[in-house]
Amino acid sequence: MGTVYSVSQVNSYIKGLISKDALLRSIQIRGELSNVKYYPSGHIYFTLKDDKAAISGVMFAQYAYKLKTRLKDGTKVVVEGGIGVYEKTGAYQIYASDIRPEGSGELYERFLRLKEELEERGMFDAGYKQEIPAFINRLGVVTARTGAAVRDIINISKRRDPFIEIILYPAKVQGEGSAQTIAEGIRTLDAYGVDTIIVGRGGGSIEDLWAFNEEIVAQAVFDCKTPVISAVGHETDFTISDLVADLRAPTPSAAAELAVFDYTEFSEKTGSYRLSLSSAMQGRIRNDRMRLENIALRLKNKSPAGRMNERRLRLDGYYDSIIKAMGLRLQRYTSRYELYREKLKGADPQGRLKSGYAYVEGADGKPVKDVKNLHENDTLKLIMKNGKVYADVRKVEN
Repeated sequence: MGTVYSVSQVNSYIKGLISKDALLRSIQIRGELSNVKYYPSGHIYFTLKDDKAAISGVMFAQYAYKLKTRLKDGTKVVVEGGIGVYEKTGAYQIYASDIRPEGSGELYERFLRLKEELEERGMFDAGYKQEIPAFINRLGVVTARTGAAVRDIINISKRRDPFIEIILYPAKVQGEGSAQTIAEGIRTLDAYGVDTIIVGRGGGSIEDLWAFNEEIVAQAVFDCKTPVISAVGHETDFTISDLVADLRAPTPSAAAELAVFDYTEFSEKTGSYRLSLSSAMQGRIRNDRMRLENIALRLKNKSPAGRMNERRLRLDGYYDSIIKAMGLRLQRYTSRYELYREKLKGADPQGRLKSGYAYVEGADGKPVKDVKNLHENDTLKLIMKNGKVYADVRKVEN
């Protein structure tokens, strides 16, 4: 029985063989970049490929900072470096020390040619763009059955409108035959009668997204009578279907937000508006009621009945004032009357007569005021309190 080796021993042996190969220690490889990823550490990971094969590559930060241009998917380059083995996984890759662009990649050139051709045919013209409905009941989705894209579309759509009906056409979005299934999905949902169609997938390299750059997909989007939102890759990714579609969304999540009206937020805002409106109406009613009461009071004061009542009150006041004044004047005259009565009473002859005095008249009926006017045998009339006495003068003394 032969020697049994461990995996690490085998990987280490292969690494040693490759490291001893003079050709592989310093080599230049021509190919097209894809899956380019920049890491915070400064390292760059990528895939270098041609039409038959691919090889992984990495450029460490100590070399990456020397690059004059940023690496992009689809760019044809010449990578200079050495082939090595990553012992942990047994995978071999090129460790790049320099990367020089050789020109646009073949796929990118195909993209530009088709873009130019379709633009000349007017398929990107804004006049053909349909307006995306503000309110929809049925949403069609053409994407892979599984993956982040379909989950995001469903979750966001249901969150915005719990009653939305979502019709999924599970399409192949990458690899051979994918463009045909995407186009068929668009035509199927268009005939089914959905309100809006989202066509898309998650991010990836230009190769991963290439199905959405095929003419058959572009033609299906253009011919679709239902408004189409294209949501392919990430915000920086652009495909032919983005240009033909009625609306481009930067991500599948954004497509769901653009397609589905947010009834949840609308309901919350409506409730807030209802409370604000009710409060404003109550305030307005209170103000109007106060104004009405003030107007009614002013009208009441200015009305004939109000004026008559006011004049009645005024007349009552005058009446009271007159009665009071009359009482005061009557009291004053009564006091004067009493005073005059007492004075008159003191000057009343009858009063004097009652005190024992008598009133003396002569024969001519005139009062006798002086004894010098009397003579013996003159006849006098003495008026007393209870009668008259006639007497003759017997003697006169001064």
